Amino acid sequence: MEDVLPHKNGIYLSIILGQVNVSLLSKGDKYLYKQDYEKFKLVLTIITLFITFFLLTVVNFRFVDAAFHFLLVWYYCTLTIREHILKVNGSRIKGWWVTHHFVTTVCAGILLIWPDSVTYRLFRKQFMAFSFHLSIVQLVQFYYQRGCLYRLRALGESHNMDITVDGFQSWMWKGLSFVLPFLVSAYLFQLYNAYTLYQLSYHPDCEEWQVPVLSMFFFILFSGNIWTTLLVVWQKRKAKMDTKRRFDLTNKYRLNNKENKDL
Repeated sequence: MEDVLPHKNGIYLSIILGQVNVSLLSKGDKYLYKQDYEKFKLVLTIITLFITFFLLTVVNFRFVDAAFHFLLVWYYCTLTIREHILKVNGSRIKGWWVTHHFVTTVCAGILLIWPDSVTYRLFRKQFMAFSFHLSIVQLVQFYYQRGCLYRLRALGESHNMDITVDGFQSWMWKGLSFVLPFLVSAYLFQLYNAYTLYQLSYHPDCEEWQVPVLSMFFFILFSGNIWTTLLVVWQKRKAKMDTKRRFDLTNKYRLNNKENKDL
């Protein structure tokens, strides 16, 4: 019954959309909206992959970079709005993976207004390489997570409004050895970006506030991503150990009862 009743928009959607009701009463409509969200992410990730390759190998103009940064701002702003609409309609996305897109939006906005300076030129190629690498990781994640969700839905172990995320969640446990190296490589790249920008903040020609601020935000992204991933892994391992302990105790109890009956 709760799934078909209207839900309040929440503070963020109320600020962005006002009092417009975004609750979808039909389960079919909710599922279609979720599928449209997934398609939007996939298409934009592929577009970003080709654009970053083009910017790395062919074009090196600040106004073209600015257009790309504006695309990132629009993309992540749109993601945050769509994710909150999905939450209103029953999606269980929460915690850091929602905050992550807010922080990324801020990073893209700072990159957009970063002047064409010495420090920007020194960091440009690294950021484009990072964006290219991140797009590849996101594509691998998307197809892997979509397969996981399809399998879990078929087994009745997943909610219909569960969505792919830019990180690791407990339901991805069976593919840990496959997906985790890709995620860790992206997180370490974020740490490397933070370190490079920190070093550039001491460059003799650095006069822009964007450099140290971006360094801080990239470090926040790295810290949040790696901490959340490690926390999920620890919780999942703890749950498995608790299950195994209960199973062993049950077997021991049954064995003792059998021996007592035999006596």
